[in-house]
Amino acid sequence: MPDKKQPTLLLIDGHSLAFRAFYALPVDSFQTRDGQHTNAVHGFLSMLLMLLRNEQPTHVAVAFDVSRVSFRTREYAEYKATRGETPSEFGGQIPILKEALHTLGITTIEKEDFEADDILATLATQGAGSGFKVLVVSGDRDTIQLVTPQVTLLYPSRQGVSDLTTYDEAKVFDKYGIRPEQYPEIAALVGETSDNLPGIPKVGEKTALKWLQQYGSLDGILEHRDEIKGVVGQNLRDHAENAIRNRRLNALIRDVELPVVPEDLPRRPVDEEAMRELFGRLEFRTLLDRVLKQEGLDGSEVGRAAEARAAAEAPKAPTALTLLDDELEAWLARTTAANPDGLALQLETIDGLPITIAVATEDESLTLPWSAGRPGYAPLERWLASDAPKLMHGAKPQLKALSRAGLAFAGLAFDCEIAAWLVRPDSSGDRSLAKLVDRQLGEQLPAGDPNQLVPVSDTELGVSGEAWFVGRLARHMRDSLDERTLRVLTEIELPVLSVLASMELTGVTVSHTELTELSTELTVRANDIATEAFGIIGREINLGSPKQIQEVLFDQLEMPKTRSTKTGYSTDAGALADLQDSHPHPFLGLLLAHRDATKLKQIIESVDKAIAGDHRVHTTYVQTGSSTGRISSTDPNLQNIPIRAEEGRRIRKAFTVGTGYESLLTADYSQIEMRIMAHLSGDQGLIDAFHSGEDLHRFVGSRVFSVDPADVTPAMRTKVKAMSYGLAYGLSAFGLSKQLRIETAEAKQLMGDYFERFGGVRDYLRNVVVQAKIDGYTETIFGRRRPFANLNSNNRVLRDNDERAALNAPIQGSAADIIKIAMVDIAGDLAAQGLASKMLLQVHDELVFDVAAGEWDALSEIVTTRMAGAATLSVPLEVQVGRGPDWDSAAH
Repeated sequence: MPDKKQPTLLLIDGHSLAFRAFYALPVDSFQTRDGQHTNAVHGFLSMLLMLLRNEQPTHVAVAFDVSRVSFRTREYAEYKATRGETPSEFGGQIPILKEALHTLGITTIEKEDFEADDILATLATQGAGSGFKVLVVSGDRDTIQLVTPQVTLLYPSRQGVSDLTTYDEAKVFDKYGIRPEQYPEIAALVGETSDNLPGIPKVGEKTALKWLQQYGSLDGILEHRDEIKGVVGQNLRDHAENAIRNRRLNALIRDVELPVVPEDLPRRPVDEEAMRELFGRLEFRTLLDRVLKQEGLDGSEVGRAAEARAAAEAPKAPTALTLLDDELEAWLARTTAANPDGLALQLETIDGLPITIAVATEDESLTLPWSAGRPGYAPLERWLASDAPKLMHGAKPQLKALSRAGLAFAGLAFDCEIAAWLVRPDSSGDRSLAKLVDRQLGEQLPAGDPNQLVPVSDTELGVSGEAWFVGRLARHMRDSLDERTLRVLTEIELPVLSVLASMELTGVTVSHTELTELSTELTVRANDIATEAFGIIGREINLGSPKQIQEVLFDQLEMPKTRSTKTGYSTDAGALADLQDSHPHPFLGLLLAHRDATKLKQIIESVDKAIAGDHRVHTTYVQTGSSTGRISSTDPNLQNIPIRAEEGRRIRKAFTVGTGYESLLTADYSQIEMRIMAHLSGDQGLIDAFHSGEDLHRFVGSRVFSVDPADVTPAMRTKVKAMSYGLAYGLSAFGLSKQLRIETAEAKQLMGDYFERFGGVRDYLRNVVVQAKIDGYTETIFGRRRPFANLNSNNRVLRDNDERAALNAPIQGSAADIIKIAMVDIAGDLAAQGLASKMLLQVHDELVFDVAAGEWDALSEIVTTRMAGAATLSVPLEVQVGRGPDWDSAAH
């Protein structure tokens, strides 16, 4: 606790802390109903509250930069020039943050031509001279120079002020071996990467510190530069002007003319009414409660009045009924007739089985404790199995619970979670019922007691209250959906949801023996590779440690540096593959081979661990996991098994036909994305290619290279194949040259020749982005929309990323729609014809089935017909079918 007799001045670098908050909190989880991002504001205020509570300052100010232009950029134009563009999601948050600070009674300061650090330096110097205890909060290391017996620096981690490092004079000396005022001298010699201030080449902190201890100051070092030997001495003589310039620029200005002095910065009372209005607009309900409690305002008249108004205006969940037999049947009949758009349904489950089933209308709700064989529930069972429309949230696990309980289900008419994803497919944020009720209805679900070991439900409402909110939410969201999105929901996503639930329950048979054998082989191989690699470098290291790999590659082996990262230089697969291609080395080749073996072993272990007691793996299909509509899988991920690698085929061999079935059937679309490209572009040349019966890439190659199809060489085919697929992902000439290992000029010529022959493709790719900039979204053939926020952004990186994504979204999204439609149709035919065969897996554009005895002909006919007929395109949808005892053998 601070000395009560001594005033405490808290000075905060506004932009520094706001950026830390922005990167510490997920963007998508903090966005108002009108689309304003708020994560930086929320995170900053959370940090501020903790600082105010812990430090109890008497005076506070937050300093902000006006712009990137200052006296420093006028002197050195490259100052901070390498810093990227401010993320568009960050834009607009600083004015909101300032407004929030003002409602909290905190002064904000900025000064044209100066940086926030200069304001902090000025006020810190004045405050120390006026008897204040000064606390400076900044993530800029230049502020280390401000530390004195009266001034302490609180340096936040990347996670924010929840993890502060306190720098007093002793701490600075322990960490850097210098006095605080000497820090700019070290930084001048070493350079500041973040500020784009190059120092003396090959001079690090240790060398700079040694010189400083020997010669006393930067001036002393420069006076004795001719005495310093070796490469670093010569570098000092050659680049002395760098250090002189850096020392001039990183020295903070301590006498900026400001409109206030420390005595003018006392903490003022909170403007509660303005704060409530702003926090309400920002949807900061929890944060508002924190401020009110911390400021002792939670019982204020304004607070009580606002809470009373909110309580009076908020609709109340009806008291739940519990009915059985004839009364239950009569209630269901009456409410179903009165609500043709559907009744809300929610389940409470334990261990994947229902324990409570709740049904609700707008003004009534019903709750039924469930147990197998319980009398009186026959009307509910009939209603669940009927086509009567049902409104749900997070339906898939609930449908599985009903199935495990032996309850038939039909009539899913709305799922709030799926609808929220369709509207904002790029958002990975919270789609919980509480979040959607908050965002869509502007209301809060009462939170449950986190200390209750076995809660009745996730909220104080109980499951019947949740069902009531689901009904209101579903009707509100349905009314707000555009017609095409509503059609995607009702005709594609909801039907396939039921299919996916069934597939998850069925699972796929996997051989533990096969996986164990392959895992053992990979372990031996990885150990042998590691031993050979250690022999080359003369020591053992952790081949999974990026830091140790960097040290071997770039220090010991002196290989060319890859792209710079926050922790050194990249050692990811792409960077190392490029390095091996340009500067091959035996160690690097072994490292890449070791990574491959280790990755495959991890895949095997994840699959093997997931084998259940029925000898099947029951993956979970994530319907809302991609922005394009593609289905992914998790626990385990069955879509990351390599297809072409021999070990990948060995893993697939472990996926076998189930007991009681005669074989597996696999069905895959052939070149579906290129077929969709031909359809969407209307390019006659590409359409002709698919109708010709000729190999697509050979046909295209013959046009591009002006040769007969028979004369298209494997190299030509490889080039056009890479380009054909790459164009749909925004592949540039540079990217093509890198992928094919050819000169950029050749890649440009290749692309030019391609577009000359297939002009429709060029026009389509150009127009799809132009139209998306106008509409703000792209659409698939079936109307699935993907919004793009940055197509017109001034930030080139964000804009380019969105343009590349916009190129592919209609193609990949249409492919996702097509296979989903096929899955729904196939499942319907299997049920209609009473077949025992089961759909097991969906992996990208492939489906896998267990074939019951005697059903091969019927199943293969259903699968090929439904997959080929899932969409009417200007080119045929070709389906390849395979048969075998395991997934690999059934490949086609």
